Amino acid sequence: MADENPAPAFGGGDVVHRHRLPVRLWHWANAIAVFVMLMSGLMIFNAHPHLYWGQYGANYDHSWLDITPGHLRVGPLTIATPHLLGVQSGGRTVAFPPWATIPSHYDLAGARQWHFAFAWLLVVPGLCFLLWGFIRRHFWRDLAPNRGELTLRHLWHDVRDHARLRFPTGEAARRYNILQKLAYGAVIFVLLPGVVLTGLTMSPAMDAAWPWLLHLFGGRPSARSIHFLCAMGLAAFILIHLLMVALAGPINEVRSMITGRYRLPKEKPE
Repeated sequence: MADENPAPAFGGGDVVHRHRLPVRLWHWANAIAVFVMLMSGLMIFNAHPHLYWGQYGANYDHSWLDITPGHLRVGPLTIATPHLLGVQSGGRTVAFPPWATIPSHYDLAGARQWHFAFAWLLVVPGLCFLLWGFIRRHFWRDLAPNRGELTLRHLWHDVRDHARLRFPTGEAARRYNILQKLAYGAVIFVLLPGVVLTGLTMSPAMDAAWPWLLHLFGGRPSARSIHFLCAMGLAAFILIHLLMVALAGPINEVRSMITGRYRLPKEKPE
């Protein structure tokens, strides 16, 4: 029996409601928190620009990553990074330059205060968003990929379209594509929980209360390495996300995340 009230069909040029209010609120709170925490975290990293695996990590232990004056070493690979990493600032060598850190001058104590203060803005709204997403089935309805989307053919088609700057138009633009679903799912369920849990693991007080964290991540030095990798994953996501917003139409995209209203891109003739 046909549906007497079918869902209206939308086409290019129509204005639709794209993002719900909890999604928009969490997006902006998360954006502020992540930016401040990334920049303050880089200042904290400047205090000891070396990363280790295992239970031990100090000046004379074997590290898997070092940032030294003008060089980045990852395992056996050394890359020259003049004027980018390992630069001079305030009479000392720092891993990350002042324009990328909070505070902009070397201040470990100040950076820790910024980092811990904005951690609340990351965690509390994040937990509320997760609770809302599960209760209202947002994750299953909007972010969970179906079998057809996970086929290699479909994935390659989406990658090729994005590489050619061919973005969805009309009705298709109302939904997340498979690359968006995978990226947002990785951020929400892998990278953000990863930075939070590994951050807790680096706290001696939390280790005393929850010793299972040390076993889960293989020690505090390993937790610090995973924390750094998750943070760099978030930074990479932000760069790609901003690039895609700029290429897809920044006014329309940003407006949809402020008001929820989004104008569907018009279909292009074949």
